[in-house]
Amino acid sequence: MAKSQWIAGGHKCHNQLWFVLTASFLIFLVLICADYSSLNSGTNFNRVTYFFTDFANVIVTQNQDQHYPNSLPPQATDSRTSDQTKRISNSSITNTSSSTPAPYSFGHGRQPNNVTSSNETQIATVNNIPPPQAIPNTKHQVSDSDSCSGRYIYVYDLPKRFNQDLLKNCHSLQRWTDMCPYMSNMGLGPKITEKSSKRRDRLLGAKGWFATNQFSLEVIFHNRMKKYKCLTSDSSLASAIFVPFYAGLDVGQYLWGYNTSIRDASPLELLKWLSNRPEWKTMWGKDHFLVGGRIAWDFRRQTDNDSDWGSKLMFLPESKNMTLLSIESSSWSNEQAIPYPTYFHPSKESQVSEWQRRMRKRKRPYLFTFAGAPRPDYKENIREMIISQCQSSTKHCRLVGCYHGANKCDDPLYVMKVFQSSVFCLQPSGDSFTRRSIFDSILAGCIPVFFHPGSAYVQYTWHFPSSSSKYSVFISENDIKEKKVMINETLLRVPKDEVLAMREEVIRLIPKIIYADPRASGLETFEDAFDIAIKGLLDKVEKTRRDMEEGKDPGNAFSLLNGTKFDLPGTKRNARTVRMKELQRQRNLM
Repeated sequence: MAKSQWIAGGHKCHNQLWFVLTASFLIFLVLICADYSSLNSGTNFNRVTYFFTDFANVIVTQNQDQHYPNSLPPQATDSRTSDQTKRISNSSITNTSSSTPAPYSFGHGRQPNNVTSSNETQIATVNNIPPPQAIPNTKHQVSDSDSCSGRYIYVYDLPKRFNQDLLKNCHSLQRWTDMCPYMSNMGLGPKITEKSSKRRDRLLGAKGWFATNQFSLEVIFHNRMKKYKCLTSDSSLASAIFVPFYAGLDVGQYLWGYNTSIRDASPLELLKWLSNRPEWKTMWGKDHFLVGGRIAWDFRRQTDNDSDWGSKLMFLPESKNMTLLSIESSSWSNEQAIPYPTYFHPSKESQVSEWQRRMRKRKRPYLFTFAGAPRPDYKENIREMIISQCQSSTKHCRLVGCYHGANKCDDPLYVMKVFQSSVFCLQPSGDSFTRRSIFDSILAGCIPVFFHPGSAYVQYTWHFPSSSSKYSVFISENDIKEKKVMINETLLRVPKDEVLAMREEVIRLIPKIIYADPRASGLETFEDAFDIAIKGLLDKVEKTRRDMEEGKDPGNAFSLLNGTKFDLPGTKRNARTVRMKELQRQRNLM
């Protein structure tokens, strides 16, 4: 009897133990599921998530459909994930089928691909509740191990009329030049050939040389961008957005004999197209950039008079939020000058190193060289005085006259031969402050001599050293006009060790001022002009983004006029105004 009671009691205890274990396991599963759900609720990037508690939790996402043109959205709170979710009771909820992405988010913008779409998540409008604060989407915090983090670029697929159709009509891109040959080889132009290959190889080396037009930068840059290793097709990851509009080729068709409506037609259509894109609303264009193959003045016509020069692309409201990279900048802060294209476009780093080695060994019998033509209609221009000084110093100076009908200045072999034979190359202003010759001379290891800071020092700040005396000589054009200095005497006084140091600095600059062949994968360790331009642009956009996140929206300050940018040291005269009036008068005579 006692034994049977003991057995029955044992079975009872055994059943109670299994019941406890089963119940504990079920409770554990419930807790795990609840914890996983709460963690997932914090991964919504561009929308604000709320918890509604009324006997049960329901995850609801509210659309942010407020727009903030030219200003910041409400600032995001600097709180933890638990503070980014709010518990609200007794709220009325109305379902909707539409879903509008947040028009403005920090970090890099748009709704990532992994965010649940509107037809997969219950969308709700919360009544009688203040608009939520936006949560910044900082992708660099999400993917620190990504080598492209902070460097992604999204490229618009523009309608063909803004780029490809222009290349199809290459015969009419310029009034006096058939641009079709120069559009070959992805904008590099035809390969340089010579009846005597030995002469070519002696002057230039065997490969990487093309007859490149100075106005081809837009095409070269676009083709280089196609090989950029941090491209993304997801605009939400992009740190910057490239607009591949061939603005220089477009306006170049209509600079002579066309009214302003025709010159402005493409810019107006482009900006209308851009402003309707969701990517535009992320930073209202302040992360957008384009490249101009002409000087920036050609895109800044200030009136609607048909006699005025250029288009008004960069004066249109939307353009004031964009950054223009061009071969010469003007006086506005949303512009940056990048190098003119040269004749050298290497496909391998070894080609660059070999060229630098050749320039170090080159014998230079002439003290200085000037290649150019006078500008008799420009009263402020010093070219005639420079030519006169060169002609009076034939022992020291090599003069190449680039007059109308002369083709020597268009011959890459001849130009490079002359520059390679000189210690210094004179670079006075011409039709504008800058010249392609600046970069051809640096490529030849020839030390540039500038006469105005607008020719280089305030232009190519991303590509040239901040200390101008390391790579160049400066002689004020006022001293030339007032006959205070003789060029040959000034250059002869430069100590030999300084000359050698400057030449070495110039030769080191060569990789930074050339554009590698777009068909190659890029140079291994050298950064070329494209790489440096992209790096500078990304830094500029990132600084603007951080300022905006901190509530320092640049607004109109993004495109500020610097009226003293081109003033000569020691003078109050605004050189930019005088020179542009002269340029306008000369072009009206054409």
